[in-house]
Amino acid sequence: MEKVGVFYSFNTQKTKKIAEKIIEAFGLENVEAVNAENITEEQFVKYNRLVLGVPTWFDGELPNYWDEFVPALEELDLTGKTIAIFGLGDQVGYPENFGDAVGLMANLLEGRNARIVGETSTEGYHFESSKALKNGKFQGLILDQENQARLTSDRVKEWVAQIKTSF
Repeated sequence: MEKVGVFYSFNTQKTKKIAEKIIEAFGLENVEAVNAENITEEQFVKYNRLVLGVPTWFDGELPNYWDEFVPALEELDLTGKTIAIFGLGDQVGYPENFGDAVGLMANLLEGRNARIVGETSTEGYHFESSKALKNGKFQGLILDQENQARLTSDRVKEWVAQIKTSF
């Protein structure tokens, strides 16, 4: 398998911890971690297989570092890129926009011809709405560290095994 770029903020606590679990599940020799806070277009297009850590901030927004990179993404042709997205959300505190950032990013990338993989079931989640939903499934892995942290390790392992087959 060619190298997988795992993009996430090195300065976060929860997203960083999840990214480290994902990297471990992939196997360290197949993965390169990239700090999403300092991302360049050259770094992004270097990989054909990417995993993006995109937590939902506030009322369904992208984190600042991803939001600032959106104009660059809108100019890229991502044909041939396979991308999996994971994010964190709080289904109790923000049930009306649970995991929205995953959906915002997935839609943007699909619009640039990227292939999005790693959809997951909504089973076991309790929320009102989410922009991450497409055809009844999440467009990536959404984790709720506030309310379901005990489920994270198994969800990560299952998700990585799933996306490995698409990479």
